[in-house]
Amino acid sequence: MNTLATLLPAVPPILGWAVHARWLHGRLTTARRDPLTGLWTRDAFTRRARRLLRDRRTIVVLADVDRFKQVNDTHGHAAGDALLAATAARLAHGIGPGGVVGRLGGDEFAAVFIDRDGTVQERLYTLARILARPLDTAPQVHTTVSLGWVCQGDHLGDDLSGLLRRADEAMYAAKHGPSHVRRARLGWLLAGITGMRPGRRRSVA
Repeated sequence: MNTLATLLPAVPPILGWAVHARWLHGRLTTARRDPLTGLWTRDAFTRRARRLLRDRRTIVVLADVDRFKQVNDTHGHAAGDALLAATAARLAHGIGPGGVVGRLGGDEFAAVFIDRDGTVQERLYTLARILARPLDTAPQVHTTVSLGWVCQGDHLGDDLSGLLRRADEAMYAAKHGPSHVRRARLGWLLAGITGMRPGRRRSVA
């Protein structure tokens, strides 16, 4: 009885700390999520994606919404935001719970997942078709999404930043192809480094 009486005064502070810790965890998790799409922000995506790179079957994908400025100019920024949100939801669903998807900024997204069954190419072609569907709430709002991808096993010396650069090169090439999906090749990366590829200079995670 004496022991219980000694512990009782400490219960409210302990409960208060637990509630505060849970609230703080929620705030931190929210801060790591993009407010428009609900996807991981760049830093949060990077931390989670790096954990998956231990597997040689890991796939790194870069996705970019085509003609996004035209959508904004034609239909307004609200329609553009709706398109980004729909693209994020479709991308996250297509990648599945075992992968990680993030919004790197603007109309650019990245995803990392493990190709356990060797069907990555068919999977991404299907995903590209799904991403090109009109919005359910606004059928007049739609465009394609270009996907560039690279397999970790093909470039074991690369970290996440290097793989994203390769995927970026492939994504740029995909914008000029009929399927809007392209796998990375070493030559494209070298072309980008030496300045043979116009435009598109930016840092990645």
